[in-house]
Amino acid sequence: MKTDRKDRIRRAKAARNAHKPRRLPQQAASPAPEGPRTPFHPGMDIPVLLETPRFLILSKPAGLAVHPGPSTQDSVETRLLPHPRGGPWLAHRLDADTSGCLLVARRKTALIEAQKAFQERQVRKLYWAVVVGDLPQDSGEIDAPLLRQSDASGWRIVVDAKGDEARTRWRVLGRGKGLCWVELELLTGRTHQARIHCAELGTPILGDPVYGMPAPDGSALPGLHLLARSLELSLPSDTLSAQAPPPEFMAASLRAMGFESNAQS
Repeated sequence: MKTDRKDRIRRAKAARNAHKPRRLPQQAASPAPEGPRTPFHPGMDIPVLLETPRFLILSKPAGLAVHPGPSTQDSVETRLLPHPRGGPWLAHRLDADTSGCLLVARRKTALIEAQKAFQERQVRKLYWAVVVGDLPQDSGEIDAPLLRQSDASGWRIVVDAKGDEARTRWRVLGRGKGLCWVELELLTGRTHQARIHCAELGTPILGDPVYGMPAPDGSALPGLHLLARSLELSLPSDTLSAQAPPPEFMAASLRAMGFESNAQS
């Protein structure tokens, strides 16, 4: 009797359960689709000339420092989004007033590769400058060692036989009224090298507040007419090449000497 009673209870439970809705196993929610990824903080973009998984080549605007300093927090470094595993890192630097190609490493191994290439001079850097005056030759090379000097008012770089080796190859791309458009190939990478070597040739860069000349009428100087025009690196992992357009204030001076922005920018 007890067995029959147990069987009846079991059959009744089975009948009730048969009418209950089956509960499906819960699944993890699908991740929301990612939007376009950007290497910069929102609203702080810098034009990107070349992007690979390991590198960026940026077109740095004139007037933007590469590192934050006591006078400003806005810089290339502070605009870049940090990666959870570290970086990104600047592989070299440009003066705040210089525009053009700036290499950023997105991985630590990429940074080490790029730094080695710079140290071993396996990087080809071409600059464009608009200089004040008229170069008598169409091309040449200047070898003038550079030394950093400091005093109470600050520091500057000077030509000095005790300084570091500094060599720049140059050629004239165009001529205008009292100006020359010059291509500079930096064979070494010293601080302010292009600016000082142009001044040493007797043709300082237009708009250079440190190594140039004040405007004769006392008016404000235009922006520094110096562009890191192109950058080429052949690395074990990557071959990188990019070309930056001149800022508009510089392009206006170049157009008077034959520059065609649509064809060459």
